[in-house]
Amino acid sequence: MISETEKREALKQFMAEKAKAPVCVAFSGGVDSSLILKLACDTAKKTGMPVYAVTFHTMLHPACDLEIAERVAKELGAIHKIIQVNEMELEAIRTNPVNRCYICKHHLFATLLDFAKEEGIPCVMDGTNESDLHVYRPGIQALRELGVVSPLAQCGLEKKDVKAFAADLGISVASRPSMPCMATRLPYGTSFDMEVLKRIEKGEDYLRSVFGGNVRLRLHGDIVRIEVDADKFEKAIAERETICRTLKEMGFLYITLDLESFRSGSMDIVQKLNALAGK
Repeated sequence: MISETEKREALKQFMAEKAKAPVCVAFSGGVDSSLILKLACDTAKKTGMPVYAVTFHTMLHPACDLEIAERVAKELGAIHKIIQVNEMELEAIRTNPVNRCYICKHHLFATLLDFAKEEGIPCVMDGTNESDLHVYRPGIQALRELGVVSPLAQCGLEKKDVKAFAADLGISVASRPSMPCMATRLPYGTSFDMEVLKRIEKGEDYLRSVFGGNVRLRLHGDIVRIEVDADKFEKAIAERETICRTLKEMGFLYITLDLESFRSGSMDIVQKLNALAGK
């Protein structure tokens, strides 16, 4: 088994080699892409090569993502670029099929590759890590088809490795919770519009102010399912009246607390079961 130290060294060497030429990092401001950007910028200080942190300004991600990405890119010394993309223009996205992530990633990264080509950047990277390869992530297929490089996955760094390395390097978002696409809050096959997504985002912002840490608001028709870390259950029960009243004022009807607590990809349970059954 490869040690954490060996993984770190492999990643540093990989990034040092790639950053001898201009590189472009798909940058969300999350811990994964921030670690890649940090190592690329460290090499760029020696080589003088430009490092671009490119953030998608999309309809499906929380507004705070853009603000955080701008701040962190500046902290790390990258050239920050913003590409505006409206995924809601695609009906295939709005109907939320099981391969929505593939369609969306292909759309986004094809746009990013066009930018890189115009700027003469030979290498486009993303923050996919080793842990992502073992869960339902159809978007990874799109990245592979387009030739996007995933240094963390290639060097075997799992999510816990990424967080620990980022913390040791002093990256300000090392402990930032993941903030995936807002469409992950709805079951596959459920069509959505911006009104629904904005309402969910507003609800999550409120719950995050109450609980902190990991928060998801999953919408199943008239029922909303709250996912928080298990150690926040006592607080959820103690403040249930205020929480229910506030969420109902936002338009949510039936408020539930998920006893399985927060878990990434909980909407993918059918896909996971089908994979285990070999379907």
